[in-house]
Order: sequence, then structure tokens, then C-alpha cells
Amino acid sequence: MSGKLNRRGFLKGPLAAGGAVGFAGLEEKILLATMEKGIDIEKEKQKDKSGVKLPVGKIGELKISRLILGGNLISGWAHARDLIYVSRLFKAYNTEEKIFETLALAEEQGINAIVIDCSQIDVINKYKKETGGKIQAIASVKPRDENPKANIDEVIDKGAATIYLHGAVCDFSVQKGRIDVLEKALEHIKKNKVLAGVGCHSLFVPIEFEEAGIKLDYYVKTLHHDKYWSAHPRENRKPFSVDDQQYDDHNEFHDNIFCLNPEETIEFMKGVKVPWISFKTLAAGAIGPGDGFKYAFENGADFITVGMFDFQIVEDTLIAKEVLAGINERGRPWRG
Repeated sequence: MSGKLNRRGFLKGPLAAGGAVGFAGLEEKILLATMEKGIDIEKEKQKDKSGVKLPVGKIGELKISRLILGGNLISGWAHARDLIYVSRLFKAYNTEEKIFETLALAEEQGINAIVIDCSQIDVINKYKKETGGKIQAIASVKPRDENPKANIDEVIDKGAATIYLHGAVCDFSVQKGRIDVLEKALEHIKKNKVLAGVGCHSLFVPIEFEEAGIKLDYYVKTLHHDKYWSAHPRENRKPFSVDDQQYDDHNEFHDNIFCLNPEETIEFMKGVKVPWISFKTLAAGAIGPGDGFKYAFENGADFITVGMFDFQIVEDTLIAKEVLAGINERGRPWRG
């Protein structure tokens, strides 16, 4: 695997046909300039001279690194607000070879798990087979009203370390009053002796589960602050809007915020006794890692999952270790 990221090779790929040179925004200029000069991964690794390992926690008997790799950059789900080219850019950059390099670098840095959609488990398994990698798949499934067991048996057979119910699906089910569908899915996962979690953007999801006393092993719940430009005003935030209609009006939702009520989330999760994986920790790239990691860990998250390109992994791991080492107290005890 190459330790050098190269612009020429990238522009020979699928993006070339789409006119990469015509892009005019700041983010793509930074990315293309980075590829022009190249990224020396070996040099990046030398930035961390501490010798400190990335801390791990536990979900059940699974040992999970506090920093978990997110799967959205691999899939192209960029949550790029109104930057319509970004998803295509991500997909063009993250070839299978680049995905394998990213996973290997993550493992080398102590990241031992990745949160993925069930559709991504094949590429993870191919990486493990071809490279001997050990990264653990935390896979989401999408139960349906007519089939609460959808995807579950397949993902178990393919070796997922643990399974959780997809966040958007859980939001919709709770909104419709169909928490029974989610409970049946959890029961089927646990019947197969696999750890089972619940994902969500909406705080109403853990509220409903906790009030109903439904047993689960962990939550995958969004957490980030809203002190960034594209966050729309609080008075215009509507329950369950994260997966609902998108607006052109800057004062309304447009794929721009994923934790609508961070203070309420922090306060409620203090009383939750199972581990909590925070996702969208950087609001899909709107918040810097030093700020976002600190906010999530200090306010109760036991783990954070972050989408990272290969050239971000070393720096983000170093930041995570520094943040974790600097935490003296939290409003919520470590639950994992």
C-alpha cells in the first residue's frame, strides 16, 4: 500500500470525467491542493511521539476503541448541505484500494472498530480476508414494519461484531408509534447472542426506550453543539426533522444539523446506564475535531464515531488521545 496520496492518480479516476478542475469552492481547493503536493503518511505518523495507546472501553465483552471510524466517507454519504458535488468527490477518492489503506492505517493507530451500514459489510470482510485486518464491524440494520428481522440474519452470518438499529429507521418508527417493530428486531438480534443497540438522531428515541424499559446493550445517538454557521435557528428546529424535508431557506433544515437539542440530550443521557456511541460528533465536518471530540467526551459519550479520510486519521487519533487524557470529570460516568 502506498504511503503517498497523489493528485495525478486521483484525477485519472471517476472524478476526471466530471470536470474536477471546474470546482470553485474552498473545500475542494484544499483537497486538490493537498493531493497536488501529496501526503506522506509515514511523516504524519511521526507527529505522535507520546507512545500512548488509544484508550479502549467495553460494550458487553467487546473491547472498542474510544475513537471509532465512521463509514459515511466510504459510502459517499457526505451530508454536504448545498455542496452538491461532495458525495461524488468522496466516492471517486475512496476507491477500494484507498478504503483498504484507510482501514489499515486506522488499525495501526489503535482504532479497532468501524460503524457501517449493513450494505458495507462485504467490503469490510474483503479487506479483512485480503489483509489479515481485525477491525470490528458495528453494523446497522433497517427493520421494517412488515419485517422486523430485515437484514439481521445476513449481517450476523457475515460476522458483524455487533448490530444496531439504523438511526433514521428508529426515528421514523418512534414518530409513528411503532416502537414494537424495533423491540422485535432487538429481540431477534439478542436471540442470536449478538449485542444489540439502537441508533437515533431524535432524543425521543432513547426517551421512549428508557420509559418502556426495553433492554438493549448500547445507544448510537448523535451529539454535537450548534455553534457553527450552517446550524439553523433553534426556534425553527422541529422534532424528527433530521430525516425529513430539506429546505432552501437557510433558517430551516437542510442536511445541516443532526443533534437538534444538545443540552437536553446531555442531560437525559446522564441517567442512561448503557454505553453511548456518539455519532455526527463533528456535525458532518462543520466542527473541528479538537472542539467536537472534547464536547462529546466531556458531556457523556463513551465512544465517538468519526468519518475520516486516510490523511485525517493520524491527526484525529492524536487529538482524541490528548482530549481523553485531559478529561478530569464528566457529568456522566463512563458506561463502557
